[in-house]
Amino acid sequence: MNLSANTNHPERTYFDRCLKRLEQDVLRMGTLVEESFRLCHQSLFERNLESASKISNLDKEIDRYYRQIELDCATLMTLQAPVAQDLRLLSAFMQLVRDLERIGDYAQDLGEIAVKLFAYTPHPCMKEIELMSHHAQYMLATTLVALADLDEGAGEKIKALDDTVDHAYDYLYQTLAYQRDIKGVVEPILLMGLIIRHLERMADHATNVAQRVSYIVTGQRG
Repeated sequence: MNLSANTNHPERTYFDRCLKRLEQDVLRMGTLVEESFRLCHQSLFERNLESASKISNLDKEIDRYYRQIELDCATLMTLQAPVAQDLRLLSAFMQLVRDLERIGDYAQDLGEIAVKLFAYTPHPCMKEIELMSHHAQYMLATTLVALADLDEGAGEKIKALDDTVDHAYDYLYQTLAYQRDIKGVVEPILLMGLIIRHLERMADHATNVAQRVSYIVTGQRG
């Protein structure tokens, strides 16, 4: 990723170096969020409680990057008098790291839900929820590649993928909401309702990131 306004003017050197470091931090944060999503998936569908226990520390690191990137963006905006292209890049970074941070938060919540679900026999719907999770993870991975490559068509590509997650959410919600003759406690049903809602929101945030990538390149909001 490289969209800094490279020139030979000495006064640009420090600013361009700061932008490059900022770009690298955004990609590192994205990698951590992707790992957090992978761990919560293992927790839920492989019933791997060790994976669930790793998410909290990872989320702290994600939050640290989020705060630092926001601070760095604000500092560059106010102290370095960036040109219009730089401002577009910085403002987009400030927005997209919020989306990445929210995906990390949802992953942590899903890890906690996995611990609660561990006591119950897996519900038949978990197989379909697992497919929904795989699709949302693919969306995030595709978005991060688009961010690294500054793919101007990222927004449209990811929006099409998001429709599949939305359809899965609608189907699974109807399936869970209208179950009859439930034996035992209803907690697993409630928890699965939370899982599909979290996955749907994670996909939405991945879509937001992709749209912000398109904005960085084109200057057009999707």
